[in-house]
Amino acid sequence: MSGGEAEHGRSSGIARSDDGNLDIDLRLPIVLGGPGNGTNPEQLFAAGYAACFHGALSLLARRRRIDIGGMTVTAEVSFGRDPVDGGYALISELRIRLPGVGRLVAEELVRSTERFCPYAKMARMGICNVVKVTD
Repeated sequence: MSGGEAEHGRSSGIARSDDGNLDIDLRLPIVLGGPGNGTNPEQLFAAGYAACFHGALSLLARRRRIDIGGMTVTAEVSFGRDPVDGGYALISELRIRLPGVGRLVAEELVRSTERFCPYAKMARMGICNVVKVTD
């Protein structure tokens, strides 16, 4: 991650993975006063969260031999306020569509996935986090 032309990762950053498969410009969204024309960290997090939850749900359904063909997981991640310090906090909402699966079975599968998916665990319980300065 570098800060780009504004030396501000959130508004003009460039995110690159160590293997080169991810190389993307970050831009502050219009709703936060930025120019748009790029993705933002919330969209990246939403994509990862939705992908992880989708994979975990697929695995659990397969184990139970439940057909979930056509399933979609939509994640929306946005800013909200932290009630403790008044600063920003992330808010996420997942919407899972399981066509052809009865409501009770679908709800049980989703609850099980919430306990199984690493992203859902992180959203619920936090994450082991290490932040340090390196040379």
